[in-house]
Amino acid sequence: MFWPMLAIALGFLGIAVLGVLAVNVFVEVRRLGRQVALTSQRVNRAAEDLERAAADLAAAGETLR
Repeated sequence: MFWPMLAIALGFLGIAVLGVLAVNVFVEVRRLGRQVALTSQRVNRAAEDLERAAADLAAAGETLR
């Protein structure tokens, strides 16, 4: 009777550990998603700034040589 109870206890412990690890992965994925969104916004803002600067240079007739 000892071995089946030990197997059940170890199985429950294994499932509990997997649950904790799954929660940790979920939290880190959400954090990564927020960082990706923030970085995407920064890249878009930089691209818009670059496009405005290029338009200003083109309007002024200046070239980069």
